[in-house]
Amino acid sequence: MQYRLGSGRDLAGAAEAIDGDSIRLLGEELRLDGIDAPEYRQTCRDRTGGEVACGRQARRALAAMLALGNVNCMISRADRYGRGLARCRQGDAEINAALVRQGHAVSYGAYQAEEAEAKAAGRGIWATSFERPEAWRRSHPR
Repeated sequence: MQYRLGSGRDLAGAAEAIDGDSIRLLGEELRLDGIDAPEYRQTCRDRTGGEVACGRQARRALAAMLALGNVNCMISRADRYGRGLARCRQGDAEINAALVRQGHAVSYGAYQAEEAEAKAAGRGIWATSFERPEAWRRSHPR
């Protein structure tokens, strides 16, 4: 499905995690708006220099949220790949904000306060040394 700016539409139902910032909901692939999670194959380094599968951890964190029940997503527009950009809720919790607050994603145009909170508390990827996902994608083309 193609989305236009201002085409806002809601989708609700059971969703599955594709990676740390993308879901499949009612057969549509959606990207969580305003955040960027480590890529599935991306690794980070812990304080001892050991490898941490932070991309897989991000996906597991999102999957755990989705497993709690149906989600409601408001799709605002499309990304450059034609996927709907969505802000999603699971119950009273906004999934996008929660992922950043827990340190499983970084701010990508929104959620700066949640990123600052996670960074200050050393949560998730902030307890490691890591490349921001956008930079990692540039250095690891498909």
